[in-house]
Amino acid sequence: MGSVTLVSRSAEETRGLGAALGRVLRAGDFVGLCGELGAGKTAFIRGVAQGAGVPEREVSSPSFAIVQPYRGRSVTLHHADLYRLADEDELYATGFFDLLGQGATLVEWLDRVPRAAPGDFLRLDFTVLEDESRKIHATGSGPRHEELLRSWLAEAG
Repeated sequence: MGSVTLVSRSAEETRGLGAALGRVLRAGDFVGLCGELGAGKTAFIRGVAQGAGVPEREVSSPSFAIVQPYRGRSVTLHHADLYRLADEDELYATGFFDLLGQGATLVEWLDRVPRAAPGDFLRLDFTVLEDESRKIHATGSGPRHEELLRSWLAEAG
């Protein structure tokens, strides 16, 4: 299993899928999210934070800070938003690469700076369908993230 496609029919379902992933994340995991504005990336990440035990009031969009850390039950989440960045040099200047491996990393708009991802990571592509549901295509690249994908799907039930 290297990839799977899921369909979420509501924001609550998207958050629930995120919460399932948050419960199985470990330090060193890297999840890159791609998709247009309004596709559900931030709702998903709010769910991941919930599943990892981060209080909801602490979760915000890091659009201006670029990277926002959240302390969960057993793992720190580093939530990055690359929407406003032009290239890898700008990302490097934020100290982003120094954070890799110090917790689980969640990156919105990974397609803006694809080289931000390590070779072994989980990529989630969000697409809005005609009926306003969301298609989430998940691809695990490398052994750890293929295992993460399996664990996530089992947790999501």
